[in-house]
Amino acid sequence: MPMAADDFDFVRGSGLIDELHSRGKVIGEEIVDAALLGEHAADAHYVLEHPRLPFVSYPYEWSFSALKAAALLHLDIQQAALKKGVTMTDATAYNIQFIGPRPVFIDSLSFRRYQEGEYWAGHRQFCEQFINPLLLRSFNGIPHNAWYRGELEGISAENLSRLLPWRSRLSWNVLTNVFMQARLQNNSGSDDAIRKAKTRKLPRIGFEQILHGLRKWITRLEPGHDGKTVWQDYATDNSYADDEAVNKRRFIAEFSSAVKPALILDIGCNTGDYSIAALENGAELAVGFDFDHGALEYGYRRAVSDGLNFQPLHLDAANPSPNQGWMQAERMGFRERANADAVMGLALIHHLAIAKNLPLAGVIEWLVDMAPHGVLEFVPKNDAMVQRLLQMREDLFSDYDQANFEEQLNSRARIVKSEVVSASGRVLYWFDRH
Repeated sequence: MPMAADDFDFVRGSGLIDELHSRGKVIGEEIVDAALLGEHAADAHYVLEHPRLPFVSYPYEWSFSALKAAALLHLDIQQAALKKGVTMTDATAYNIQFIGPRPVFIDSLSFRRYQEGEYWAGHRQFCEQFINPLLLRSFNGIPHNAWYRGELEGISAENLSRLLPWRSRLSWNVLTNVFMQARLQNNSGSDDAIRKAKTRKLPRIGFEQILHGLRKWITRLEPGHDGKTVWQDYATDNSYADDEAVNKRRFIAEFSSAVKPALILDIGCNTGDYSIAALENGAELAVGFDFDHGALEYGYRRAVSDGLNFQPLHLDAANPSPNQGWMQAERMGFRERANADAVMGLALIHHLAIAKNLPLAGVIEWLVDMAPHGVLEFVPKNDAMVQRLLQMREDLFSDYDQANFEEQLNSRARIVKSEVVSASGRVLYWFDRH
């Protein structure tokens, strides 16, 4: 559209995109020949090319601190844009992706020329997709992930206002961004509300103060619920001895040095110990998955503080995220995105096969299908962790044994190497897929 092209020219001429890209906040872009897209670019003024992202993730997979980092990035970009006479058409969290633990903005076409006196068009969306999910965890101790996955546009002020404790109204930020937002949304369809929305003005300095205040507030937010989660300390408080952990790290180091994966998936990553072992020995990027929010939070903060190219994401392996959105094509499911150079499934398979009652053959197939190379761990029934899983239920798992494990793995891959790494008989298997 000509109007969109005019905005693009203005934004590009302002130097905003180049400045933000040089600071690592916006993904790079290059104008390329429209002929590259043939008839698909028949009406296009410009065709842009961006570098390919190593892995696509969604807000309902991010930890609290990752969502918070994305929110702060969005505010930083909006503040920088206003200084150049630019604003954004929306404030969706889906315009942000992560490279390791670092958030990056990916939709430069959402920038447009700022009109003096205009209100922040994306305020409501920013509240629903960033602030409200953060407040759900901060005030109520409830992770945002399941709700966000079920309601892709985020959490409405109307719904959140019913959950927040009364004491939260003492916060001016909560009062204005949640409770007053809920009231405005309830009245938004009236003729009077529509008339006021069309005529109201907000000076630029007021816009800037709103952004500054939100950034200061969000920076202080922390996850609620002080109690530890089930697996948060598993890396340091588990059922195997120190030499077993050393053996596992050595095995992963050897595997990673040989395969040198550009992308390795760590399914059941906990806080990321073995992802780090892979990164230290040839892997370029590790994307970990776990269902324990405490472990993910620790893992993300660890990646940021130590400068690790590690991105921990939320996943219930027994119920992975499906294809979602319009025509089930807007947000790809986990399976469509889980294509990597290598995969690890350590201290995982017994949880799925026994605790979740999933077929052992299916679990192995699911993991092997993610990458041409990998390491899987078999944990025998006499292991303390498996005994713990069986403690409150009848042992109906006659097919869960090492011989069947090897048979199922051999049917899908070549076992390059195996090694017993614990006194209880835990075994690591290095495989190459057929």
